[in-house]
Amino acid sequence: MTREATLSLPEEIMLLALHDEKGTTGLESMYQYAIGGAALAELLMRERIRVDTSRKKQVHVINAKPLGDPLLDECLSKLVEARKPAAAQTWVARFAGVKNLKHLLAERLCDRGILRADKDKVMLLFSRRTYPEIDPEPEQALVERLRHAIFTEDNHLDPRTVVLVALANSASLLNNVFDKKDLK
Repeated sequence: MTREATLSLPEEIMLLALHDEKGTTGLESMYQYAIGGAALAELLMRERIRVDTSRKKQVHVINAKPLGDPLLDECLSKLVEARKPAAAQTWVARFAGVKNLKHLLAERLCDRGILRADKDKVMLLFSRRTYPEIDPEPEQALVERLRHAIFTEDNHLDPRTVVLVALANSASLLNNVFDKKDLK
């Protein structure tokens, strides 16, 4: 199994959202919501939650066992501690608002040797953390997976890739990777 295959959906979204050299995210992107949706989808695929098929689309925990992933475990904990069930859309927004969401995911990618954590100054006043890419291989494999899914006639795509394409498209992250004319 390659390192890219072991990335969670939120980590894959983070890789797509970050500028490779600068290590920053674009302001025009709604990547936080894509990460929130990715976290919800990951919990669903790992059989920790289920979503009602009713019109309300409420989320219910079916297995509260932690996964060993800081972000996913925090999201699962929020679901477990909720006073009443909420709709999937509500949880996406709540997960998007997790404190230090970007840094939590980027630091995890740094631990894997994919990104490097740097600090720089903005306008000589404010310091910020940036995460330039040091190992392009996982993102290249990810982009090739997306390219195959989007630009070929293959009808046998794995569910993770389908979810990733949908989330990346909804957050305008595909524009970071592919030419806009090709995406049309």
